[in-house]
Amino acid sequence: MACASEQEQYQHWLAQINQVCGRFNAQPTEGKFYGELETSYARSLKLSTVTAGGVNLFRSRQEIAQSNDAWFYTVFQLEGSAEIEQDDRRALLKTGDITLIDASRPCSINWQEKSRQISLLVPRQIIEQQCRFQEISCATALSRTLPTVQLSHRLLMESMSNADLSDRESEAALEAMICLLRPAFQQREIIQPRKERQFQHVVALIDDHIQSESLRPEWIAAESGMSVRSLYRMFAEKGLVVAQYIKNRRLDLCAQVLRTAGDDEKLAGIGYSWGFTDHSHFSTAFKQRFGVSPGEYRRRYR
Repeated sequence: MACASEQEQYQHWLAQINQVCGRFNAQPTEGKFYGELETSYARSLKLSTVTAGGVNLFRSRQEIAQSNDAWFYTVFQLEGSAEIEQDDRRALLKTGDITLIDASRPCSINWQEKSRQISLLVPRQIIEQQCRFQEISCATALSRTLPTVQLSHRLLMESMSNADLSDRESEAALEAMICLLRPAFQQREIIQPRKERQFQHVVALIDDHIQSESLRPEWIAAESGMSVRSLYRMFAEKGLVVAQYIKNRRLDLCAQVLRTAGDDEKLAGIGYSWGFTDHSHFSTAFKQRFGVSPGEYRRRYR
């Protein structure tokens, strides 16, 4: 770097990135360094506008271990270009393009020349709900020529400029953007291998019997024609635990009910109807997943 002031700017920018976006590391590249970061919170929309040039920002296993990985970054390229790598894929984003990055896996973002992009944080449970654990193509450039990409850009910009959005409306906007982009994220998955089809069958089986008291690993394995050990291994390959997946799925469905539940509906009753027999356990588990208690979650969606 050319001078002390530029070095100070670089260190300040990287510190801002680490504070707002999670743990990253960086190294300068050829050309003059440029770095700015603006943050914005529109209710459920948590996003950062990054303007950068002459720098490579990356996230290794070391940085992942030091920060929250319960997110995906949806990157909207506003100006210039950026090269993004993850899982042996490399995407060159040009103005108007979009891509997805998984915060739980190493990645790299390279800005040769000054460019500008918005990074929208998407909670992992939204991606899980929308995509049902089917493989997502991260670091794949979704072209600005796609109608769904254009609609997502428009929805993001209108949501950012609307100060009157409620929590419910901003979360709906976030889910709508992912719903619009989902086919593009999955468009390269043409034929599912046998193991993936089997996993999707098990996930559908769980959904069909999610309110049943008999929904346990032993029952699921028997209904699916496999051993319990094979069932555990299947979920472990996805980074999941069977019992935890069932609990999170039930919590997600409880959250859907709470969005429209009236004050006369007892929270314990809602939890019980989805398999939580102990209200204290339900309340604790719900807060761990959504960051607020069931009662507070319902109040937000009145």
